[in-house]
Amino acid sequence: MAADGGSASLVFPSAFSPKSRQYLAVCAQDGRLRIWDTQSNTLHQEYVPSAHLSATCSCISWGPCRTEKEGPQRKKRRSEAGPAVEKADFLALGTVAGSVLIYSTAKGTLHSTLEGAHSDRVNSVRWHPDGSTLYSSSNDSHIAEWDLQTGRTRCKWKADRGAVTSLCISPDGRLLVSAGQTIKMWDLETKEVYRRFTGHSTAVTTLGFATTRPPDSDGLYFVSGAAHDRLLSVWQVRADGKDKNAVVSFTLTDEPLHVDLVPSDSKDEAVRLAVVCKDGQLHLFEHVLNGACKKPLSPTCSLQVSSAGDSPAPVPVLAAALGSEQQGLLLAYGNHLQPVVERAKVNTAERHVCLVRDVRAALKLTVDTAVTKVKTPTIKSDAKVLVPGFPGHRAPVKSVPSETEKRKPGSTLAEKSIEERLGEMDLSLAPGGKGVPGGAPSLQTDSCAVLLVQGLESKDPDILNKVFQTKKEPLIKTTVARLPIPAVLPLVEELTHRMQGHPNSALLMVRWLKAVLTQHVSYLSTQPDLVSHLGVLYHMIESRIKTFQKLTRLHGKLYLLVTQVAAVEQSCAITELDRTAKLVYEEDSSDEGEEGSGDDGLADEDSENWEEDEQEMEETSDKGSEEEEEEMNVEMKLNGDSDLEPENESEEE
Repeated sequence: MAADGGSASLVFPSAFSPKSRQYLAVCAQDGRLRIWDTQSNTLHQEYVPSAHLSATCSCISWGPCRTEKEGPQRKKRRSEAGPAVEKADFLALGTVAGSVLIYSTAKGTLHSTLEGAHSDRVNSVRWHPDGSTLYSSSNDSHIAEWDLQTGRTRCKWKADRGAVTSLCISPDGRLLVSAGQTIKMWDLETKEVYRRFTGHSTAVTTLGFATTRPPDSDGLYFVSGAAHDRLLSVWQVRADGKDKNAVVSFTLTDEPLHVDLVPSDSKDEAVRLAVVCKDGQLHLFEHVLNGACKKPLSPTCSLQVSSAGDSPAPVPVLAAALGSEQQGLLLAYGNHLQPVVERAKVNTAERHVCLVRDVRAALKLTVDTAVTKVKTPTIKSDAKVLVPGFPGHRAPVKSVPSETEKRKPGSTLAEKSIEERLGEMDLSLAPGGKGVPGGAPSLQTDSCAVLLVQGLESKDPDILNKVFQTKKEPLIKTTVARLPIPAVLPLVEELTHRMQGHPNSALLMVRWLKAVLTQHVSYLSTQPDLVSHLGVLYHMIESRIKTFQKLTRLHGKLYLLVTQVAAVEQSCAITELDRTAKLVYEEDSSDEGEEGSGDDGLADEDSENWEEDEQEMEETSDKGSEEEEEEMNVEMKLNGDSDLEPENESEEE
């Protein structure tokens, strides 16, 4: 059972053929299907679909084995067990365009194409045990049931709100388990939900039944693994329905990519698992499923492949399959273009096993030199070669010393010592060096992005706090740009969670959120469940914007009050005028001045004649008024106004 890939996985789909494990099917990135013979470690078949560039393979699954006597057309009798050897034939390939391809290894060509049910990427394909029915799930949140005899869909139903990333069918063919971020178990007869499970925090990429018991006996278990999750969970299907949480967990070093298991048939028999992780390691588990287990279980044996030589390097394990024997194991490691398949026996009593293999010798790569048209000239070292092309580009030249020139024992070039090499190194340009000329910039690495990914995967608050304390805009943009695509959504969720806390932390998180929305807007826009990821963030921003208008009004009122108080305090701070004289002039005192300046004496002397003077002034004023009246009468006579009486004056007018 291989991981189907899901929407977040970038691993090439691969799967071993059932029972005999004779073939290994691998789909490359360019859409080519390669089938390798595990016994001879050679390429058995290669198929290139017509739309391999636009509709690459996203998942793969082998169909049930059939006997050699029967032809591929007689599908109704595949369940009949005969004395002949069973052989795997059909392969189901899901594509990113929404179609499903059925490939026949017996014919070496495409058998049929199933189209019209899905409008988006197919994430998982699973065969029914009867061999005539196929189930597929897609990013369009639907599950389709195909009739392989007619090539049409029998039914199609919506299984989740988001993408359905993985499927699994029970050994008896009655139940179907589908998973996105939640896990549901369906009754295939009624197409209704039989059980619901909590699921994982990320998309589930691996599903498989661990037992073959009926569901009503409390002995039916299945295994699930998710992207960016270092735990493999085991779920129990109980008759009372209280089975929402996982009962057993297996610890891994990285997210699972390929899982193969041998189910148990009884309560006393242990289930065996072989899990290939993203870091290239293989973990073997063996456990008896008889109820809940509180602590996560560690692998009984961990295996890693290493290259031979003076400087060994780890070789990633691509796929693994458990054999019938206890220590038998089938491994595929190396590169997907030409994997190395090996049947090995591993001592599971040891906790850690390292297999040292010479991958180059196992591949046996040969190049036909006669076909190549470019030849490298072999000339002497003193010759000058002129080749066309751009300046600075020269053809590689192999210089061969002449026979007459022989090296003397003392003429060999002596290697430089470590002290001389260190002296030639420009230590002043090292990061943090004291003698940096002209402020040369130090070397930049992606350590911040690596720390951020590690913190998101392990959910370590210390690592995340250290990364999020960065306030430099260029460093934030560079870190977000170097972030892998699967870590974008976990980063958005972490930023949303931190923005809901203290307002001071929100000031830092806004810068990171701005960089994420700027750098990865194209990826976020392609997510079908983007509303669920950004819904909390949207509501939080909307609630804060609603209070912003009220805060601005309050700020205006407070500003007005503060300015008025400041104006009053400034007016009160003006000091009162100083009314004291700055300069006082005093006259010199003398006896003469005192005698002559007596005004009271003069008033006393004139007080007796005051009434006489007043009468004289009245007489003079009366005389003046009489003279004025006489003059006015003379003027009126001259003008003729005196003959008229006052009454007649009004009539004439």
